[in-house]
Amino acid sequence: MARGGAQYAAGRSGLIGAGSVKRLSVWYSRGMKGKQTVLVVDDELKILELVKAYLEMNGFNALCAKNGREGMAFFEEHGVDLILLDLMLPDFSGEEFCKKVRQVSNIPLIMITAKVEEESIINGLTIGADDYVTKPFSPRQLMARVRAALRRNGSPGSGGFLSYGDLMIDMENRIVRKHGEALALTRDEYNILTLLMSRQAKIFTRDEILEAVKGDDFDGFDRSVDSHIKRLRMKIGDDPKAPQYILTVYGMGYRLGEA
Repeated sequence: MARGGAQYAAGRSGLIGAGSVKRLSVWYSRGMKGKQTVLVVDDELKILELVKAYLEMNGFNALCAKNGREGMAFFEEHGVDLILLDLMLPDFSGEEFCKKVRQVSNIPLIMITAKVEEESIINGLTIGADDYVTKPFSPRQLMARVRAALRRNGSPGSGGFLSYGDLMIDMENRIVRKHGEALALTRDEYNILTLLMSRQAKIFTRDEILEAVKGDDFDGFDRSVDSHIKRLRMKIGDDPKAPQYILTVYGMGYRLGEA
């Protein structure tokens, strides 16, 4: 689609998702080497076209599919850095798609849907979505959310290893191992541990941890970090009374190290 179409549509309302619905075949925008690739799965023609145009204008490669099966095939065959996923697909649900992705990958996934009920949003985030955007939406805001999700996922680095004692993080594959055995961590638990291990002498406040894990627009409470830390300690075998990995610095936050 020409860029003028995206500018015209955004110029009228500034929103995507309020127009008519059509079907189209999938297409793959092959960009320059080094660009990050975003997979867009949606059965609405205008949304696919406009999101593709905005992704390309913002320096991303766009990989687009009109249903879940095509999206899953692209996900399995191509290197994808982030997924934009509609919940209401013609063949199977976006929730099912998300669950399949989360069985093998922790890459950022943003759900895009007309469902505005709180229960739908909570369910999407619970099964593994990193963010949730309702239709109609601002394409500029969507691009900001894409960049924020990629920044959170890629920090402090997208490749290499981090280690502390018998813990090791494979950042390229987002796998944490202890004594060589993989640990089953959630996305937030992985991100918190990676943050702490990336700067082992630094004391991180709860606000800093929330910002790194959830982003600037997260409206949760800082005490939710304590719950994540508690579960993370259990999974890595850390005794909260005599921690060997995650130390509580009272009145300040958390850091890596022994008590």
